[in-house]
Amino acid sequence: MPSIHALANPARFLKIARPLTPVLLLAGAALILLGSWAGLTLTPPDYLQGETVRIMYIHVPTAWLGMGGWSGIAISSIVFLVWRHPLAAIAARAIALPGAVFAALCLATGSIWGRPTWGTWWQWDGRLTSMLLLFFVYLGYMALARADADRGGDGRIPALYGVAGSVLLPIIRYSVVWWNTLHQGQSIGLTSSSIDASILWPLWLTLIGFTLFFAAIVLMRMRTMLALAKAEARMRRMAA
Repeated sequence: MPSIHALANPARFLKIARPLTPVLLLAGAALILLGSWAGLTLTPPDYLQGETVRIMYIHVPTAWLGMGGWSGIAISSIVFLVWRHPLAAIAARAIALPGAVFAALCLATGSIWGRPTWGTWWQWDGRLTSMLLLFFVYLGYMALARADADRGGDGRIPALYGVAGSVLLPIIRYSVVWWNTLHQGQSIGLTSSSIDASILWPLWLTLIGFTLFFAAIVLMRMRTMLALAKAEARMRRMAA
């Protein structure tokens, strides 16, 4: 298995990423479709929330990947700052856009779920507000990374921002514990769940599916960024 330093070679990384991307994409799409179909047709309605509970199969994975995406940015930023890994900054930039999209989807599906459950589309609840802040932090990172690249920066400022932004993750995670909140507490743990198994099982399919799909998008974006950098370097050589 190649080490992190071995993958610093873009050619070696691309040799792995090219065949892996379609595998992740197709497997992710298949699991998303299977899990969504099962959640819509094979599970019973919740005894309290009725049919509206089915949005869980989309909402939970988008929340997980909205937070997981920033975790990826933070880890990539640390790798870049400590080891100067040449692909780490590219990975962080590649994660930012899909991470922001999934954070937005989390907010949108949460509002749709909240309307019949809480009687309102939006509430300045601890979990909702901190997730909204994370979405804006994503936008700030993308703007900062773009500005740093345009002025020929070395990537350290976006990397520091990526690490600093991770302070929101424990706030989002524990907001339902720290504050009196409308949002329900933790329902799914590593060893147990308060959700009945007859409703829960399709969630694992969509959760894994969306994660694989997210990884495929990140690999595609990294490959695109490397191709653009290679083309730009070639144009500079031709101009010289």
